[in-house]
Amino acid sequence: MFPGRGKHDIRAPVDFLRLVEHRYSVRSYKADVIADELLNQVLSAALLAPTACNRQPFRFLVLPTHGNENRLLRIYGRTWFVEAPYVIGVAAVLPEAWSRRDGVNYAIVDATIAMDHLILAATELGLGTCWVAAFDPKVARAELRLPDDVEPVAFSPLGYAADQQPPKMRKSLNELVRYGHW
Repeated sequence: MFPGRGKHDIRAPVDFLRLVEHRYSVRSYKADVIADELLNQVLSAALLAPTACNRQPFRFLVLPTHGNENRLLRIYGRTWFVEAPYVIGVAAVLPEAWSRRDGVNYAIVDATIAMDHLILAATELGLGTCWVAAFDPKVARAELRLPDDVEPVAFSPLGYAADQQPPKMRKSLNELVRYGHW
């Protein structure tokens, strides 16, 4: 049972480890329509992401691909980027964020956590995504008319996968985990 759930709670527990094993970067999409309900569930999951002091200093941009292919391809030039019905962008609203004592602003961290929630929720609902950080930020800023104090952070197509999950290649725990010190 999950914390905060009573013994009679009818919500099914999520098998999180299975979910993260199943998520992959989809690079081929079907043009199938996504029901508004599914889109709203994915976006709602993103809004549940933890943020520093619960400031939620981000905005999601829902960009339909149909009719916007050229604009989106200027942001990121791979054709698979515009195959899905939507591209979702997340932008950090810098003045709304909490900052650490040394001045580090957490807007980008908070936006990335929210995008990760969106991506995992999409996977749970049978939708594919691909985290894109290699976009052109100047073009994204211009195409999306972002104010100077708003930073584009990441984009992802959102749609049904037309490809299959490849084997995951990951480093071992021994390579990435340190206990007590470096």
